[in-house]
Amino acid sequence: MAAKKIADAGSASANVAAPELTSFYRDMLLIRRFEEKAGQLYGMGLIGGFCHLYIGQEAVVVGLEAAAEPGDKRITSYRDHGHMLACGMDAKGVMAELTGREGGYSKGKGGSMHMFSKEKHFYGGHGIVAAQVPLGAGLAFADKYLENGRVTFTYFGDGAANQGQVYETYNMAELWMLPVVFVIENNQYAMGTSVKRSTKSKTLWERGAAYGIEGEEVDGMDVLAVKAAGQRAVAHCRSGNGPYILEVKTYRYRGHSMSDPAKYRTREEVQKVKDERDPIEQVRQMLLVGGHASEDDLKTIDREIKEVVNAAAEFAKESPEPSLEELWTDIYA
Repeated sequence: MAAKKIADAGSASANVAAPELTSFYRDMLLIRRFEEKAGQLYGMGLIGGFCHLYIGQEAVVVGLEAAAEPGDKRITSYRDHGHMLACGMDAKGVMAELTGREGGYSKGKGGSMHMFSKEKHFYGGHGIVAAQVPLGAGLAFADKYLENGRVTFTYFGDGAANQGQVYETYNMAELWMLPVVFVIENNQYAMGTSVKRSTKSKTLWERGAAYGIEGEEVDGMDVLAVKAAGQRAVAHCRSGNGPYILEVKTYRYRGHSMSDPAKYRTREEVQKVKDERDPIEQVRQMLLVGGHASEDDLKTIDREIKEVVNAAAEFAKESPEPSLEELWTDIYA
């Protein structure tokens, strides 16, 4: 299995229609502004427990959702708000769940890490590191059994990539030729340990070679590169060729969680990524330089997104807390 270089979307951008670029910009900006607001509400004490922000990684889910088709499934870890918004879940319901309110997607019982949407085929948000990986393969197994042509995107991080259950799942997925795209969101740091210090492998995706799984590495700060890689991955899966691994090289700007000061990296390192590789700024420049949008057009989009996010925050604040009777719903016994 020959290694593939990081995908380059520079040449591809010329063939992307303005409406699609604008959609990418809007979707990524929604995630960015939503997460900024979530951080504010956490600081105000309106969000409790754990809260892991997706700021900096927006191009990953937006690019892959552009490669998905209706009915495809997605499952991820606890850094999940971006995935929810990208697949079309309503910002109001997501924010209400973050604040533990009745109007949330899990009626206030799941919080930041554990909410779901059957309608949008979003299967969580999982707090146990890598636990979602075998579950994602299970979703794909159901689709293969039903012969419905659907694909499951199973997201996990570079830290989770060192968990044993990932490799048990790789083996079963290839053995049964399951239509699952394993998406390694390699944001360079696990909880607080650099991937350079925790992982001897030069890449994470190439570990799939032991099981015969094909894959590639892609620049996760470039939404067009992610979309192109996603299209290759889903075409592979839909053709009955079994699983595919995407190692998406991305970067989170904030700490691992709201309680993490991120002292394991320098401010200069973070700022350099923001200045040179920010995924939203890349698309912004494409729109401006290509003459697809003016500064005023983009300011209008920003205002509209802020209105959506502010409305979501107000909805969350006004939504009541779940009643005590809610404790007895959605349980097995």
